Amino acid sequence: MLLTIRNRFLIALQYQDFRTLWTANLLAGASAWALIVARGWVVYEITDSSLWVGLVTFMAMIPRVFATPIIGFIADRFDRQTVLSWTYGLNLAHNIALAMMITMELAGPWTLVILALMNGTFRASQQITTQSLVPNLVPKEHLLNAVALNQATQQGSRLVGPAAIAPLLLVQGGVKCFDALCFDWSFLTGIESAFWLCSGFYLVGLIQTLRISTRSRGDVDQSKSFVQNMMAGFNYVYSTPIVLAMVLLAVFHCSLTMSYESLLPVLSRESLSGGSGGANMLMMSIGAGALVSSIALAGVLNSAIRGRLFLILGIASGISYVALGASSLAGLSMATAVILGVSTAGFMTVTHTIIQTIVPDGIRGRVSGVYNMHVGGSMAAANFLNGALSDWLNAPVVMAVTGIGFTLAIGLSVVHLPIRRIYFPKTAPEPVPA
Repeated sequence: MLLTIRNRFLIALQYQDFRTLWTANLLAGASAWALIVARGWVVYEITDSSLWVGLVTFMAMIPRVFATPIIGFIADRFDRQTVLSWTYGLNLAHNIALAMMITMELAGPWTLVILALMNGTFRASQQITTQSLVPNLVPKEHLLNAVALNQATQQGSRLVGPAAIAPLLLVQGGVKCFDALCFDWSFLTGIESAFWLCSGFYLVGLIQTLRISTRSRGDVDQSKSFVQNMMAGFNYVYSTPIVLAMVLLAVFHCSLTMSYESLLPVLSRESLSGGSGGANMLMMSIGAGALVSSIALAGVLNSAIRGRLFLILGIASGISYVALGASSLAGLSMATAVILGVSTAGFMTVTHTIIQTIVPDGIRGRVSGVYNMHVGGSMAAANFLNGALSDWLNAPVVMAVTGIGFTLAIGLSVVHLPIRRIYFPKTAPEPVPA
């Protein structure tokens, strides 16, 4: 049984460099999602406004619009392991600076906005470089498994990060005395400690990236200008129907059902009567479902089954998003959040797997940049809009409208030929030359 699980679901982890990168990605993702929860709650406490939470989340995501095409070019032009190590180092420096400001109570809303912009730039750079490097760490026959497991670190870290900081948010520190011996342990708990833990995650992640021995880079035409080489990614995406279809589906999905970060604080307070712990538990529930879904899909090798699951997961993500917004019971909300995590993570895992199996390695970094630009831009704008609308209306109404909208969009997508061929493929997609 264990041998079957290892050989079907976890086979890519037998390769040392991939295993090392996988660990680094999991820690970086844990830090990123814990930071979203902790930073969002700090902003909400300071301003008592979902609009500010939406703005900070927007600034953390908007770099994926203007920075990712450039980073994609860098990931193809230079050694990917070196670029990746730099992104980890810069994000570690950011996390330390943020933790110091929170600890010393120097972080106002505008400071958090600026730091979120920096964090988003470094995080986007790390994700694109990772996506470009993963196919070089395993044999081609195990690429699908490696891509799915890499997505599991991105999606499942929604559980790991918030779970790691949960005790710090729920337990209050203070001075404890044992006979004549007193110990002030407040520095070990509270929101400040959550930011320091995020820094620790990135420190270990940086050490892991430095241990990767594989060296690779893309195919950049030295006779062409920087702009011409960078635009090659756009040209490939826009001229390859199946890749363009996947990118557009991801844009709709991320903007309508995955832009919930700015809504979690207000949803926790108004619907669940909770604080930072309630928002954290919702994120953990989503992460638990995401982790299970991503690993399960790593073992799906049949393209026909994967295509049908893709359609089912898309419909489920819209319905569960509406249900989460409508729930006012803590237990039901947690269960619905798990389903939301299963469906949204599964949908994005299949999306990314199909794209990675089609795109040639020589242009992989630039295509990843274009993909992340579209996805990140839609999530940034949607989070900002959702935060503003929830102040005007309320979070459940916003989630109902967008969730229903995506469910209808998935239903209509079946009539589009390239997308229908993904849902109901006759053969697996073949690589398209650049």
